[in-house]
Amino acid sequence: MPQTSTGRQHAPHQLFFNTAEQRTALARQQFFDEGARPSGLVGEAVIQSWLRCCKAHQDPRERVSFEQVTRSRAHATLNRNRQLMQAGNHELNHMEAALSGTDCRVLLTDAHGVIIHATELAPATGQPLLKTASRVGVNIAETHIGTTAPGIVVRSGEACTVAGAEHFFQCLQGLHCAAAPIHDIHGQLAGVLDISVEGGPFHFDAASVVGLYATTIENRLLQLQSVEHLVLHFQASPTLLDTPLEALAGIDAGGRVLWLNAVARRLTGCSLQGQPMVEDVFGTTLGWLLGLPRQTSLQTLHLPHGLGVWIKGQLTARDGADFKHAVAVSRPEIPAGTQPQLQAAMPAAEPDTTLPRSTLVDHSQRLIETTLSQCGGNIAKAARALGVSRGMLYRRLQKGRGAESGAN
Repeated sequence: MPQTSTGRQHAPHQLFFNTAEQRTALARQQFFDEGARPSGLVGEAVIQSWLRCCKAHQDPRERVSFEQVTRSRAHATLNRNRQLMQAGNHELNHMEAALSGTDCRVLLTDAHGVIIHATELAPATGQPLLKTASRVGVNIAETHIGTTAPGIVVRSGEACTVAGAEHFFQCLQGLHCAAAPIHDIHGQLAGVLDISVEGGPFHFDAASVVGLYATTIENRLLQLQSVEHLVLHFQASPTLLDTPLEALAGIDAGGRVLWLNAVARRLTGCSLQGQPMVEDVFGTTLGWLLGLPRQTSLQTLHLPHGLGVWIKGQLTARDGADFKHAVAVSRPEIPAGTQPQLQAAMPAAEPDTTLPRSTLVDHSQRLIETTLSQCGGNIAKAARALGVSRGMLYRRLQKGRGAESGAN
């Protein structure tokens, strides 16, 4: 056994550890006591967070005090994030129902780490730290309460998990949290979704669960923010459409691809540099894509690099009219319960040269007029065919006729 110069014996360093808790304890010893980087013992995101906390002169032995939040401040926070809350409303309810048999709490923060939603806990429930911290308006960013999963996501934009003693402050080491980012149509961080539990570790893959729900909320937010954009839904397998694994793209009136979700970027190989046009990303014309909302069946398309995808489109006007239920052009239906062989069933997209200069506004107005003509001028029948209200249809017709008279 090794001896010091005074003859006292020291136990050799333990080379291997059986538990994550032992590895984290050694990481804290190396980092806080010895000033060494504990690479391999905890994740790099945690190490970077510890470094930032130390640079900000935070002391890990301090007690964290969660700020008091007035009712007016909480109300203002919710107002600023109304669209994010709208996008997450259903998924937060589903998520809390799924986790109701656990002790976990769901948190949603804005892009700055301010809580805008937190699961209600019963009065008899323990978890005193979560009860104090999880209130609308409380800021749980790294600058306020040190290393946490949502704090790291706010800072880095990348999903992460922080367990137990990986939290910078010792008083928070009873917490375990997993968080994932939610982005907007500009690619900026819009919010952070988090699962937290106090008093014990997760007994399921919390990172996968929170990532799934964060992706679903992000997809809903992208569509909510795409007013007067053509939104494309596509995937290499039709069974993945309308799931968190579908690819989404937003197209503006000039045919520019404004945004792609993460799945769409992987499928198209497009990084959105330089505002690419639809021809470059999808290998077809804006006119052909504008016809997608009128189809009752999925269409097929080969992307420029050769990958075949199933695709559909949705066009929502500024006044909320959604034309996905419009009278359709006759196309063969995909048999229910079957998945055609992609190579055999997927022809190359034929460019539609009849609408070379179409815009989304022109397309929606022309769709209204065509449907009204097919319905013999019957407003009620046309509104049912388009899936909108009669009042909505009246307003769109008056707007279109006003634009025509102004042009004359």
